[in-house]
Amino acid sequence: MKAAVLVLLVALSSVTASAALAQHDGRNRQGQGMSNDERQRMREDMRQVYRERGFERGGRPDRPERPRQLSPEERQKLRQDVQNANKDLRR
Repeated sequence: MKAAVLVLLVALSSVTASAALAQHDGRNRQGQGMSNDERQRMREDMRQVYRERGFERGGRPDRPERPRQLSPEERQKLRQDVQNANKDLRR
């Protein structure tokens, strides 16, 4: 029984060791750095995205203009309208 367990452990360890080696032999590039071509392609893709979304070089996207400021009379009228609406909700 102990021999069977030992053989099973050796078999499993060799399988995991070979899987670990396969990741580092260059075929699987996960976890490794990008090649120069991949880096360049990524830079070009990001530049294209920035252009499409309206970003300027190093800046922010175009912002919509702010709405005009309310006059004191308009603010007071809006404040009164909100208070009246709140009174109606409580009823």
